[in-house]
Amino acid sequence: MIEPTKVTPYEQLGGEAKVREIAARFYDAMDEHEPALAGLHRLDERGRVHPEAREKFALFFIGWLGGPQTYMERHGHPRLRMRHAGVVVTQEMRDAWMRAMKRALDESGVEGDLRAFMEERLGDVATMLRNAPG
Repeated sequence: MIEPTKVTPYEQLGGEAKVREIAARFYDAMDEHEPALAGLHRLDERGRVHPEAREKFALFFIGWLGGPQTYMERHGHPRLRMRHAGVVVTQEMRDAWMRAMKRALDESGVEGDLRAFMEERLGDVATMLRNAPG
């Protein structure tokens, strides 16, 4: 596991460009491989997750990983459970979310201790957001 240091996961990944790459690949994987999950989001005219949703997640992800807190400056505290309360999040949707994220991490070359740390923490967040059986 990653030792506590002053170097954030954001910095370990290489900063904003890399985190945005992962976020983009995450939504591309969702659009291509997890249509039921993508369908929980606002979609564009092509049926893909809308660019505004993608941008909002990228800003959240940057801040969550220890980068600039632009998301909080623009949108306030994430309050993830509250913001997801109107969406039915089952175990199936949680698992679909993780599959899309793992695919994005694979395609972005995230490996080793950083990968294990991210999967564990993201899995915890995804599990916390479950709000329905199934």
